[in-house]
Amino acid sequence: MSIPPLPPSITPDLFPSLKTWAFFNHSGVAPMPKPAGDAMRRYIEQAENDAYMTGQWYKQAEITRRRAAQLINADAREIAFIKNTSEGLAFVANGLDWRAGDEILSTRSEYPANVYPWMAAQKRHGIKHVMIQERPDGRILPEDLFAAVTAKTRLIALSHVEYASGYRNDVAAIGAFCRQRGILFCVDAIQSAGALPVDVQAMQIDYLSAGGHKWMLGPEGAGIFFCRRELLDTLYPEVGWMNVVHATDYAHLDFTLRADAKRFECGGYNIAGIVALGASLELLLNVGIDVIWKRLHALTTMLAEGVKAKGYRVYSPRDHERECSGIVSFSSPQPEKHADIVTSLEAQHIIIVERENRLRAAPHFYQREEQIQTLMDALPSD
Repeated sequence: MSIPPLPPSITPDLFPSLKTWAFFNHSGVAPMPKPAGDAMRRYIEQAENDAYMTGQWYKQAEITRRRAAQLINADAREIAFIKNTSEGLAFVANGLDWRAGDEILSTRSEYPANVYPWMAAQKRHGIKHVMIQERPDGRILPEDLFAAVTAKTRLIALSHVEYASGYRNDVAAIGAFCRQRGILFCVDAIQSAGALPVDVQAMQIDYLSAGGHKWMLGPEGAGIFFCRRELLDTLYPEVGWMNVVHATDYAHLDFTLRADAKRFECGGYNIAGIVALGASLELLLNVGIDVIWKRLHALTTMLAEGVKAKGYRVYSPRDHERECSGIVSFSSPQPEKHADIVTSLEAQHIIIVERENRLRAAPHFYQREEQIQTLMDALPSD
């Protein structure tokens, strides 16, 4: 498969990490592009000199909100800022009016951020958290989820892309199933937003949470939460001074929650993180998510074929593009060597990680074929 060219605007100087690392852990914490760092530096300079007197940072935050909405095809009024994915998922787990006997359905392959909030809801509200097992090849077929649905299923909680296997769930099919049956659908999109197309309308997603520090190329501590406008009243938020309609009218207390997703923002913002995330989102949107995914799919195909040629078994489903993501999970016939492989590669300034007794590599669109080849050359034959 040929690698689609990068747009002329995407030059190496936009990504300082390229000078030092062959970095393949965008599914962990990604290096920020220079525009994101520049945005944070402008904020720091402003904060050092005159705090908020001339920066208009909250107006900049609204630009980030609109860009986040564009990224997932939502309305800006459906987007709230969050610290991390866990916080957004907890909004749902803690905010719904659970009824005794309600069931939450998810899978055993979920990242803990998409497990513990539901366990907590089970303990606090007397509901049932059901987790189905993925298939031996890492797939979670919609029919397996559907077979586990009962008359008591209130919500399905699922990652768009599974963190360890890289399998991309068919969220559009699952969203349609849920919408037809009145089941709420909550998606952890941290391993997809910024890497491949996410459309909350077409996928019929009710709630979505995604930290910005992976494929969206933002800093830690800034992410996005989506709540479908028709469901804003279904979640009771943590309450502070900013949730209400007249937040800045300190003399007249009026406990009327905001009508948009800002009802979930109970206090001051992480402005430095939000403006940096906004700069990264601008870069991604200017390139285009479809363009990003086409290039990323080609790069990960090159990577998967390369590790196979070196004797590794690729675990991530790669037969159909609709199941692929930016994550390639693979293993050696001698998995006890994985930790040594990771350490050896890091000494050569090549970053991969070990997850679930497998090796995991996750490039992003801005990287070059030469970096994939660098990994292939350094990876020991098995």
